[in-house]
Amino acid sequence: MKILVINAGSSSLKYQLIDMDGEIMVAKGNCERIGIDGKFTHKTFDGRVVTKEVDMPDHTAAFQQVKAALTEGEGKVIERLDEVTAIGHRIVQGGAKFDRSVLVTPQVIQDIAGYASLAPLHNKAHVQGINAAIAAFGDKVPQVVVFDTAFHQTMPPVAYMWGLPYEYYEKYGVRRYGFHGTSHRYVSHRCCELLGKPDGQGTKIITCHLGNGSSLAAVKDGKVIDTTMGLTPLDGFMMGTRSGAVDPSAVTFIMEKEHLSPSEMDIVLNKKSGMLGISGVSSDDRDVAAAVAQGNERAKLAWDMRTYQISKYIGGFITALGGLDAIVFTAGIGENQEVLRSELLHKLEYLGVKVDEEKNKVHGEEREITTPDSAVRGFVIPTNEELVIARDTKQLVEQL
Repeated sequence: MKILVINAGSSSLKYQLIDMDGEIMVAKGNCERIGIDGKFTHKTFDGRVVTKEVDMPDHTAAFQQVKAALTEGEGKVIERLDEVTAIGHRIVQGGAKFDRSVLVTPQVIQDIAGYASLAPLHNKAHVQGINAAIAAFGDKVPQVVVFDTAFHQTMPPVAYMWGLPYEYYEKYGVRRYGFHGTSHRYVSHRCCELLGKPDGQGTKIITCHLGNGSSLAAVKDGKVIDTTMGLTPLDGFMMGTRSGAVDPSAVTFIMEKEHLSPSEMDIVLNKKSGMLGISGVSSDDRDVAAAVAQGNERAKLAWDMRTYQISKYIGGFITALGGLDAIVFTAGIGENQEVLRSELLHKLEYLGVKVDEEKNKVHGEEREITTPDSAVRGFVIPTNEELVIARDTKQLVEQL
């Protein structure tokens, strides 16, 4: 069975074709700048690469490029399009309604569109991606949607509610939803396997998805009990360009002083803050690290602020969990930034955590990075959200 995994953005469409017999990535690619000037990249399992500038006015046109790349020319990996058994889509916001992956139906598409107010840049694009897939492959090819928010729906109300008038929750669904759920799900389940408890029972784990966008999740008995992101991916600790949690009055104060509209303030918080806003150098972790090495004081402040904020959330989650068995690092920074991992783990020495500095030098591969006598185990586990989507798609399609 071959499954096409789709991640549609407002002006992009990323894809992977996965052969579920062995769970092998057959091809992957990205349609970028859809509706602008168009760039297409396609890579195969055996190293072939196809890149071209091509006009893609909408997501349907982008799907035509994907279809052609899979079945024709230099990047061909399948003979016929009907070799694609099903399509799985990543959906950012599923609200409180979706706590698991589901088959696509007209009602599901309508529900996803209905949550667009909670994720306007993402959910509208996801609906476009689903409709474009139907147009490209027909309505006979089953499609599945996998929600970033679903894994977090096990949080209790004490964790997902805020101290706002309850009517805003009832009227608008204002609450903590959490994101990166597919990644947290994959690495926490893998960590449970490494702990010798594949069903997750009796485990207390903190998963750290650290990238340009970052979040932590507290996972007890295989289920999320708390996470750092909130109604949107802006909440939590500071990230590449996102502020993370700030005093709400600071937001209204700046809006008044700078005469900013809500949309303008949203740009400040989401695009101009975080590591970029503090360092003045870059939102890229590698650039900030290089600036720190060169003695840039603002870059050092940004670095130290992030470490401090993450460590505070870790400490709070340990209390919420009632202890800690393991901590997992994943995503671009989590898998490759050994200095940050070391700093965060050393802050847990009071719990008996002991870092194996040699093993911690690992970049992008699965490895335990604490010593055998460490009271809490630390792991680097590369995430694989596309595989989770493909597995869910396969499971649901096989039930048809």
